[in-house]
Amino acid sequence: MTRRLAEVAKYVGVSEATVSRVLNSKPGISDSTRAAVLTALDVLGYDRPAKLRGERARLVGLILPELANPIFPAFAEVVAGDLAKRGFTPVLCTRTANGVAESDYVDMLLDQHVSGVLFCGGLYAMGDADHDHYRRLHERGLPAVLVNAAVDDLGFPRVSVDDAHAVDQAYAHLASLGHERIGLVLGPVDHMPSARKAIGFKSAVESRPETAASADLIERTMFSMEGGHAAAARLVKRGVTAMICASDQLALGAIRAVRRLGGTVPGDFSIVGFDDSAFMNCTDPPLTTVRQPIEAMGQAAVALLVNQIAGQTASSDELLFEPELMVRGSTGPASSRIPAQSAGTRVTA
Repeated sequence: MTRRLAEVAKYVGVSEATVSRVLNSKPGISDSTRAAVLTALDVLGYDRPAKLRGERARLVGLILPELANPIFPAFAEVVAGDLAKRGFTPVLCTRTANGVAESDYVDMLLDQHVSGVLFCGGLYAMGDADHDHYRRLHERGLPAVLVNAAVDDLGFPRVSVDDAHAVDQAYAHLASLGHERIGLVLGPVDHMPSARKAIGFKSAVESRPETAASADLIERTMFSMEGGHAAAARLVKRGVTAMICASDQLALGAIRAVRRLGGTVPGDFSIVGFDDSAFMNCTDPPLTTVRQPIEAMGQAAVALLVNQIAGQTASSDELLFEPELMVRGSTGPASSRIPAQSAGTRVTA
């Protein structure tokens, strides 16, 4: 008991006597201090006193796949700020290689009596992944929201960017610059946002007969700079003059691949990213990319979650948000040179 009082008091920044008064429902404590002490109990993993357990903690789980990709910390910042304005405290859970699994985070959050969970880029986006923990949440009736494309039939509200339209915007831009062999770098086959981008790519090619040669110029890889490098190198050898990448990380890897092969961006190749994550206007060259409206999406996701917490019935419909093409320095007119199409050819500017 003494250790619990000390830890909670230190976390909140009050005296142990104040914590004791809250736990024993004594008068003379402000509502804000009382709420802070109860939240600290939840965060630190202590059970509330029996007479206080009827009050659900004002905690919201925020589960992200990683923090290395700048788009996820940016999204977390939007969500955390909006939750705080509504009186909720976010509990950030980040998956790492060989670390805590998403399903384990869900179990932990259930044990902490969170009010709801917001997922961004989770296993719901992977068709071949295990989705039992989502169904467990649904069966428990815990409010949850999924951000970006998900597999069907999970039953939660979704907030997504229009992936197909994002690709169409990028493709139209490259076609207007005279590119006729345009490649696409996507994530794994079972990745739902990538599948939607592939559909958008097919539609864009079909609507522009002059670029029909692009139809099968699709490479799939893991979401990383290394993955982008490998996929882009394959596309260069297949004769593309431009590439659309499913993330900014992939696009940066593609630029590196072009340079390693002796080419230049945008002199020899044009490259478009996706996300418009932090500092993409500061790269060399500044990256042309399709921006996800993360502020609007994050606020919409929080509103959907809070409405569920308040007892409103939630529809499992998907809210689609419009992306925006940000034209910068990594795209330019198609080069007049003949692109390399064999593994042994070195590209020269």
